[in-house]
Amino acid sequence: MRLAFMGTPEFAVKALAELVASGHEVVCVYSQPPAPKGRGQVLTPSPVQAFAESLGIEVRTPKSMKAADAIADFTALDIDAAIVVAYGQILKREVLDHPPLGCFNLHASLLPRWRGAAPIQRAIMAGDTHTGVQVMRMSEGLDEGPIILSGRTEITATDTAATLHDKLAVLGASLLPVALAAIERSQPDGQEQVGEVTYAKKITSEEARIDWTRSAQELDWHIRGLSPFPGAWTTIHTPKGEQRLKVLMSRVGGTTDKAPGTLLDGLTIATGEGVIELLRVQREGKGAQDATEFLNGAGLSAGDVLG
Repeated sequence: MRLAFMGTPEFAVKALAELVASGHEVVCVYSQPPAPKGRGQVLTPSPVQAFAESLGIEVRTPKSMKAADAIADFTALDIDAAIVVAYGQILKREVLDHPPLGCFNLHASLLPRWRGAAPIQRAIMAGDTHTGVQVMRMSEGLDEGPIILSGRTEITATDTAATLHDKLAVLGASLLPVALAAIERSQPDGQEQVGEVTYAKKITSEEARIDWTRSAQELDWHIRGLSPFPGAWTTIHTPKGEQRLKVLMSRVGGTTDKAPGTLLDGLTIATGEGVIELLRVQREGKGAQDATEFLNGAGLSAGDVLG
C-alpha cells in the first residue's frame, strides 16, 4: 500500500518503522517543523523527521496543514491511505478526504476515554488500571472516528508516563499492519466509540505542582503520570533559598497524624491521607537522583515542610 505518514515524537517512530518493515511504501512523511532544543536553542528535527530522513524518505514540515499550499501539496500525492500518529496538527476535510482508503489515526487510549493531547499521562494520573491503543478512521472531530482495531494493556503500580509510553508505542506499531490489511481487504466501517467521553487536556506547570493535602494514592498517580516530563514538583528550602524539586518516582506508605507536606523520615512525606515515599527526585539544574543520594547533600531534616 502507498502511504503518507504524519507524526512527530518518539512515540510515532516505532509505528513508522513497523510500516516500512511490513512492506508498505511510505512515499512521504509529514512532521512538525524543527524546534529549538538545548541551551544553544539549536533547531532540531523531530524524532520522526530524523528517522524518516535516515531511510531516505521525503519529509515535509509545513507550519500549518490548514494552509492552501500545504493542502495542495498533500492532495497531489498518489497514495492509498494516510497514517497519523501524534502529528500535532489538525487536518481539514480536504486532507482527510484525499486518500481513497482514508486517513487513520493511532491513538494512545481506549476511546472515547482520554481524547486529546495527553492520554498516557492522564490515564495514570486518574488511577486507571488499564489503557491501550486504537486505530480509528479519522473524522473532523477530535478523536471521534470509528474504531478499526484495538489493543489493551495493564497499568501497573510502577508504571510511569515513560514506561507506559514505551509499552503503548510497541503495541500500537504492531496493530498498524493488521489494521491496514483489514482496510485493504474489506474497507471495514469500524465500531463506534462506546462509553463516557473524557478529555486529556495539555498539562500546565501549575497543575503539575504537588498538593500535599491530596491522598498518598492520588499523589502517587500524579507523580508517576507526570514522570519524567513535565515532572510533578514541589518546593524545598535550602541555604540558597527556595528551590523547585521534581519528583520522578514514588510509592504509597503507611499512616501519620502529621500535617500534609511534613517530612517524616528520609523522603517520606505526610499527605492529606497517609504517607508517600519519594524514591527519585531532581533539583533544578541537576540530574535525577535516588532518595539516598539526594538526602546526602540536601540539608533536609524531619519536620521540614515541603511547599
